[in-house]
Amino acid sequence: MDKTTLFDIANFKSELVINTLNEVASILQEKGYNPINQIVGYIVNNDPTYITNYKNARDKILKLDKSELIAVLLRKVLE
Repeated sequence: MDKTTLFDIANFKSELVINTLNEVASILQEKGYNPINQIVGYIVNNDPTYITNYKNARDKILKLDKSELIAVLLRKVLE
């Protein structure tokens, strides 16, 4: 038990962004929206009204830093 555990904050942030996006996408789909179109609309237009208030989806996505959100998406695509 003398070993130090390393905590990778970048990995933690990526997981938070991914989990939040998955949750918001699920909520959007539940409400009958196309999650990809709505999330892209939010990112491109910087307009949170693309995301429904249902189940606090808008609040959840607004808690994410938009540059971190884009960085995580790019990392996933380029991996």
